[in-house]
Amino acid sequence: MSDFGGYGGRYVPETLVPALDELERGWQEAQQDDSFRSELHHLLTTYAGRPTPLTLSERFAPGKRLYLKREDLLHTGAHKLNNALGQAVLAQRLGKRRIVAETGAGMHGVAAATVCARFDFECVVYMGEEDMRRQQPNVERMRLLGAEVRPVDFGTRTLKEATSEAIRDWITNVETTHYLIGSCVGPAPYPELVAELQSVIGREAREQMLAAEGRLPEAVIACVGGGSNAIGIFHGFLEDEDVRLVGVEAAGAASLGSGRPAVLHGARSSVLADEDGQIEDAHSISAGLDYPGVGPEHAFLRDSGRAEYLVATDEEALAAFRDLGRAEGILPALEPAHALARARDLDAELILVGLSGRGDKDLAEVLAQG
Repeated sequence: MSDFGGYGGRYVPETLVPALDELERGWQEAQQDDSFRSELHHLLTTYAGRPTPLTLSERFAPGKRLYLKREDLLHTGAHKLNNALGQAVLAQRLGKRRIVAETGAGMHGVAAATVCARFDFECVVYMGEEDMRRQQPNVERMRLLGAEVRPVDFGTRTLKEATSEAIRDWITNVETTHYLIGSCVGPAPYPELVAELQSVIGREAREQMLAAEGRLPEAVIACVGGGSNAIGIFHGFLEDEDVRLVGVEAAGAASLGSGRPAVLHGARSSVLADEDGQIEDAHSISAGLDYPGVGPEHAFLRDSGRAEYLVATDEEALAAFRDLGRAEGILPALEPAHALARARDLDAELILVGLSGRGDKDLAEVLAQG
C-alpha cells in the first residue's frame, strides 16, 4: 500500500476492508500479468484512440511555445476513459458485473457508462442535481449508453455528495459491485491505481515532446480537482527535476492552496475543512473542479516541493475557454481552461498543457455567463 508522506491510507467502514484487500491483490496480480497489460493496450489503441496527439498552439499565448496534450480527442472526449477501461478489465478479472460510479462534470460518468456498455456490466452513476443541471448533455449520454443516473439532492448537490452516495451503495452491495472511482482519491489502493492508469498520458507526452522539440518542456501544467489528469501527465516527468510541475485549482475549491490535513472519502489529504475537521463547501464554475479535496499524492508533491499549485478564477477560465476557441479552433472543457489561464502568464517559454477534455459539455454554462 503506497504511503504519500503521511497522506492516503484507508479510513473506511470495516465492511469495505475485505473488498479493498481483494482489489489490491487483484491490482498487484494484474500488473504482473502480460494478458492484462495486453488487453488494456489493445482497448486503449483500437477502442479509445491512443496515442492522443500533441498540438502546438500558435496564437493563444504569443511569445511561448505552448503544446496541448489532446485528451479531448480520446473517445468520449476526456482523459477519464483511460482509467475506466483499466478498472473495467480489473473488475472483470475480479468477477464483478455491477459498476457504481460518481461523477461531477459527467465525463467520468460517461466513461463508466461507456465501458459498462462495452463489457455488458450493470452501471449506476451518482450525480448531484446541481451538476445534472450544469451538464445535462452528459446525463443524456449516460442514459443512452444504458446507465442508471441517480440524482443526489442534499448538501451542495455536487461531486462531494455524489461520491458519498456511491460509497454507501458500494458498502451495501460490496459482494457484486466494483466501485469505479473516477479520480486519484479515495482509500488505498485507488490513488495509486488511478495514477498508474492515467500515467499513459505522461509517458506519451514525454516521448512526443522529445520528438517535436528535441528537449523536455520547461513546465508541465494541468488543472487539479481530484487530480487524475494532472497526476497522469506529471508521472511522465517526476524524475526530470528541471521540469516544473504546475497544478491549477479553481480559486473557490483550492484544497491544496488553502486546505488543511483531514480525512475525506476514505483517505487523508489536503482538504477544505474547518478547525474541527468539518468539510467546507467548494465552488467552481467547472463541475469537475468543484470538490473540497484532492488526491493524496498531490498533497505529498506539494509538501515535498516537487510540484507547485496555483489558482485560476471562474472569470479567468472563461476568458481562456473563449480565447483558445478563437485562436486555435479548439473549445476546451472549463476544467483545463483553468490551466490554460495560468499557462499564459507562467514564467516559461516551452510549456506542455494537459488539455484533459473538450468543451461541448460546458457550452450552456459558458453561454449563460454572457
